[in-house]
Amino acid sequence: MRPFATLRYEKRGRVAVVTLDRPEVLNAYDVAMRDDLYAVLGAADEDPDVRALVLRGRGRAFSSGGDLREFGSAPSPLAARAVRWRRDVWGRLLALRGATVAAVHGWAAGSGMEMAMLCDLCIAADDARFVLPETGLGAIPGVGGTQTLARRAGASVALDAVLTGRVLDAPAAHAAGIVNRVVPAAGLEAAAFTVARRLAALDPALVVAARRAVRAGHDMAFEAAVGLERRLALGLESRR
Repeated sequence: MRPFATLRYEKRGRVAVVTLDRPEVLNAYDVAMRDDLYAVLGAADEDPDVRALVLRGRGRAFSSGGDLREFGSAPSPLAARAVRWRRDVWGRLLALRGATVAAVHGWAAGSGMEMAMLCDLCIAADDARFVLPETGLGAIPGVGGTQTLARRAGASVALDAVLTGRVLDAPAAHAAGIVNRVVPAAGLEAAAFTVARRLAALDPALVVAARRAVRAGHDMAFEAAVGLERRLALGLESRR
């Protein structure tokens, strides 16, 4: 029996692999997937052997976003979204000790796109398509998309994507800074695992420090951010 109903989990050496596994609905995110992701991310983080994690989707897409059938069964879209927020899956993803790589193919829509942007790196197949359609449904992105997209691509691109629901193909997403690398669809898995294995070879403390310097420093004045970088670098030196 599979331990998770909506995803698959495996380890390849020091790399954990989380595969969204609802291909019949393009890996739409529902409450069951929320619970499974919360559990599997916690398990990966607690495993001392795991140094990096690859997040990907099975079937024709990475993820089509929130399962609209849940919205239809709830008293309101806000109620449906609130149910999915009751566990902080996205905070857990951001806080993982290991570096994270999203391997995106097909559609990455709504929370699917936001999930990919919460990972440290995003490798996209040349057939990938990114879109935030929430405003067309009377909502705004609710998985950090207004913040991660603005930080990756700038306010202009973020406002365009959020307000108009503009679809970005893989080259456009790469040009905007949303995607780190674009590869042929047939080579996506190999490319993502090459990067993940390289990250897994790094000292975990170094990964945590580098990520903190980049993320926290982004919201600081330059002098304060350089000071944070210096303190983190000295902390790493003291461990040697």
